[in-house]
Amino acid sequence: MQPSPVQPIKGTRDFYPELMQTRQWLASKIIKVSEAFGYQPYEGPYLEKLELYAAKSGDELVKEQAFCFEDRGGDFITLRPELTPTLARMVAQKQRQLAFPLRWYQFGPFWRYERPQRGRSREFFQWNIDLLGVNSAIADAEMICLCAAFFDSVGLTPDTTKIRINHRGLMDGELNQIGIAPERKKDVFRLIDRRGKMNEAAWRKYAVDLGLENAQIDGIAELLLNSDLWKSSEGLVMINEVVEAAGYEAYVEFTPTIIRGLDYYTGTVFEAMDIRGGRALLGGGHYDNLVGDVGGEPLPGVGFAMGDVMILVVLEDYGLLPDYKGQSDTVMVTIFDETTQSASLALASKLRSHGLKVCVYPECDKLVKQFKYADRMGMTVALVLGPDEIANGTIALKDLRSREQVDVSADSVVETVQKYLA
Repeated sequence: MQPSPVQPIKGTRDFYPELMQTRQWLASKIIKVSEAFGYQPYEGPYLEKLELYAAKSGDELVKEQAFCFEDRGGDFITLRPELTPTLARMVAQKQRQLAFPLRWYQFGPFWRYERPQRGRSREFFQWNIDLLGVNSAIADAEMICLCAAFFDSVGLTPDTTKIRINHRGLMDGELNQIGIAPERKKDVFRLIDRRGKMNEAAWRKYAVDLGLENAQIDGIAELLLNSDLWKSSEGLVMINEVVEAAGYEAYVEFTPTIIRGLDYYTGTVFEAMDIRGGRALLGGGHYDNLVGDVGGEPLPGVGFAMGDVMILVVLEDYGLLPDYKGQSDTVMVTIFDETTQSASLALASKLRSHGLKVCVYPECDKLVKQFKYADRMGMTVALVLGPDEIANGTIALKDLRSREQVDVSADSVVETVQKYLA
């Protein structure tokens, strides 16, 4: 009996060429937008000591979502679940040698022990981008504009996608006015975060269970309905001005319920949402002392992270992913017979030396079979170099789309193929 194929680990993905092409397309969009704003690529290790995440990423991430093991030296190691602590460590190690403000971005693999479902997996790729070294609303606004520029580049419009912003300092001051004690604010931030995820009765019961008084609960509920609250924040007013000047104001809206769960955000916070499907696409914000917490000098920054799984689901649902083109930009050089094999290989090398992608059929077989293979791979041009062509100094070019075949001179084959591919 034929054994069943070995199955992949739950929550991971196999990147067959079609999916790999999509991932590379997404990466190209990320790279283009990041570098258009002056950001440089960087990378950290896939493995880190667990203690790096313990201080700032929260108990849930460390205890429940990290893939951990003990190495032979007794250290607890984890596959990286996020990159911001690694960024902080890297900056702290060479802080005096770096030029600030620092603009870095990265797109690579990460791992979290999630419950796999559509839009969520245990292994995923993530875009991380940060601006460090300035404590400025303009820097925060640049990050928000960068988000909007990315959405515009992939075809997501303000009708489908919104970047919702808030400010922790603003909310902190308002909670002081309501009479929320400092030690209760972390619980209240969680309460605010859940406002849109629970019905009215359940949300109020959760607030009562936290020990809040009715007057405080009413005050928080009223606060979350104030869509003009941002106008009392100097930082949010400045962000609004910068975003308008850049032409991205349609993407951005103030939303008091945006708090962000990670402990290290201290100022501006934002999340991007697919507003029709209610799906979160990315999130980030301003932090004040992440580098200081890993041994460096205190350094403010702003950044965000976007996983590839959900954004690809949303782009697919809106019909915005590129069509799979196979190897449409690759030329097939056929092998006519054993006597012409060397000439075909030389032709392939000549084409490659001019920057063309070339696939040589790896054995002498019927031309019909070779053309059929080229068709299945999505190629558009096949070249035949038989005894007659060699004697005449020509090459037979077959257009696999129209099925037409023409003879071209060997001297002009590069230019002719380039025109066909164009």
